[in-house]
Amino acid sequence: MRAAHVTTPSAEDPVNAIEVGNVDIPEAPDGWSRVEIHAGALNMHDIWMLRGVAGGAPCVLGSDGAGICDGEEVLVHPVLPATAGRGVAHSVLLSDRGYGLLAEQAVVPAGGVAPKPAHLTWEEAASIPTAWLTAYRMLFTKAGLQAGQTVLVQGAGGGVSTAVIALAKAAGASVIVTSRSEAKRERALEAGADAALRTDERVPDLVDVVIESVGPATFEHSVKSAKAGGTIVVCGASTGFTAPIDLARLFARELTVHGSTMGTREEFAALVAFVGEHTIRPLVDSTVALDDVRTAAQRMLDGDAFGKLCVAVR
Repeated sequence: MRAAHVTTPSAEDPVNAIEVGNVDIPEAPDGWSRVEIHAGALNMHDIWMLRGVAGGAPCVLGSDGAGICDGEEVLVHPVLPATAGRGVAHSVLLSDRGYGLLAEQAVVPAGGVAPKPAHLTWEEAASIPTAWLTAYRMLFTKAGLQAGQTVLVQGAGGGVSTAVIALAKAAGASVIVTSRSEAKRERALEAGADAALRTDERVPDLVDVVIESVGPATFEHSVKSAKAGGTIVVCGASTGFTAPIDLARLFARELTVHGSTMGTREEFAALVAFVGEHTIRPLVDSTVALDDVRTAAQRMLDGDAFGKLCVAVR
């Protein structure tokens, strides 16, 4: 079968570490199901794998995928079942153990799929698993978002930020987005955000929830922007892993800071049902054929994308 895979990672040139060609069809372990993949999508995790930081080579790339399983159109839950006794959502991604989804066929744990909402294209469906599951858990499980509240999203354009806009608006919340890029701020408004500010620009009113994936470049602003009793949820740190915290504001405002990563099968099922109920369409930046996946990877590295970078496998 044809697949996008990595044999020799490269920290200096991750895009050209991608190989597209024939690999062995994966065998389905006991209790696993086979999926004919129609579309996939890229995530920064794939770049980390290409750099040799995550996963292990050789392996097929991709933790986002949608296709046919037992005759049904499905989305794949991108996470292996959590280790027993580990009370968090994220055990390990499928691709980290060699079961990547940027391939014509994949195998997944039985029950690790959800029915594809009928209104979605294959590419839109493939956009959901990783970024949208991350966003859903942050908003509803960790922050307990309610209608009428306000969400601040640090950074515009990525899969999580565009997912947060759509999910929060469907839930009846207001959304403020920040970005250094004027073009991305405009795109965020077009995508449904109520306001788009320059990074570090003061919010008009303090917010209930802050979605933070940027890290040191924005974390001080996140703490300043949260109202008393507010919640900051962190799912990443694209600008580094160490940030100073204003402890005075933290305790004086009684803020809650959560770490969050991926989501459970139950949250995945709830997310897909929510998308179907509200007929939400994920924002797709662009779609390339499997043979052109390097083009999408380069676009991700350059930070030019707004929405998901998708791959048509069939």
